[in-house]
Parts: sequence; structure tokens; C-alpha cells
Amino acid sequence: MGVRSELPLLGSRCSPCGNVAYPAAAGCQRCGSSDLVSVELARTGTVWAHTVQRFAPKSPPYVPPAEGFAPFAVGYVDLPDGVKVEAVLEASTVDDPAELVDARVTLVATEPVPRFATDGWLATRSSTEKAGGR
Repeated sequence: MGVRSELPLLGSRCSPCGNVAYPAAAGCQRCGSSDLVSVELARTGTVWAHTVQRFAPKSPPYVPPAEGFAPFAVGYVDLPDGVKVEAVLEASTVDDPAELVDARVTLVATEPVPRFATDGWLATRSSTEKAGGR
């Protein structure tokens, strides 16, 4: 199983003013128009801001993994489309926040929420898969 998502990250673009929104909107936040089209957003971006979630979120909607809760990074990814997307951030470790400062990240999942990963995380994951690991 590959780590890259094949599902597109869909947003909307206002036809009159060009404003891009994520998630897709029914009305433009800038000009109020309802003339919006669906657009596939970029699959790479830059971490704009981040933090570490160190306690289990409220359940539901959060579903803890079978092995139990582990801290994870969350933040905003600035896409070249002109929109910032709130997402889970996969990094080599959440205990070294420097890895995520202005990091280039790649979309790896869209469901249940967007998930982006650093190049270091992707390289580690790819090596593990090639070695027959999970």
C-alpha cells in the first residue's frame, strides 16, 4: 500500500473574483457570489503554522487507534492555490518541531481529514514499505 493519496483535495473557486476556498463553499467569502466551480487543489504546500495535539480529542468524532492515543502534529498548510488547509501533519517525530517550520509537505490522505507529510516522513515510510514492513 502506497503512502500517497490518489484522491484529490477538492475546493471551490469563485468565477467572478477568483477566491479559492477549502472545503468547497456554496458562496464566496470575498464577494458573496454563488457562481463557484469545483477545483482540485495542489498536492504540495508549505506548513504555515503548527502545534502538537498531546491529548486525545473528544470522541466522537475522534476514533482512537487500536494501539491507543499518541501525540500528533496538526497545522495549516499554505497551498499555491491561495488557500490554507487545516490538516494532520505527518513528521518523523512530533517532539522536534523544527522539522515542521516552513516545511514542504505532500498530501498523503484526504479522508477523514486532510493529511500532509514531510519529505523525511515519506522517505522513512517508503524505506519501511520496501523492506516489507507496514
